[in-house]
Amino acid sequence: MGRMSATSLDPAIAARLKRTPDGLVPAVAQQYDTGEVLMLGWMDDEALHRTLTTGRCTYWSRSRGEYWVKGDTSGHVQHVKSVALDCDGDTVLVKVDQVGPACHTGDRTCFDSGLLLPAPGQ
Repeated sequence: MGRMSATSLDPAIAARLKRTPDGLVPAVAQQYDTGEVLMLGWMDDEALHRTLTTGRCTYWSRSRGEYWVKGDTSGHVQHVKSVALDCDGDTVLVKVDQVGPACHTGDRTCFDSGLLLPAPGQ
């Protein structure tokens, strides 16, 4: 957990977070104007601090063990419009302006091809 010790996250915000045992909180990215749920990523304190202060979504990659800024490789940037913590303090909602697809597959959202049950009336 060395990455957790050196963060500049506001202590008042850090105190509100309820993290997983590995120090992470899920972060839902939502398109700010259409309401589309784009993706789910993971943030630790430092990733949240970077997201709050840079205007770009920064996540912690559990598989690679490193920070990644959405769009640095793909060009599919997430410009942060607002950040909110849910009532339990265990999930972050980041409203963004997504440039291009959000999903690494090229789909607009990570949920485009995963429909398990159609909406009522469809």
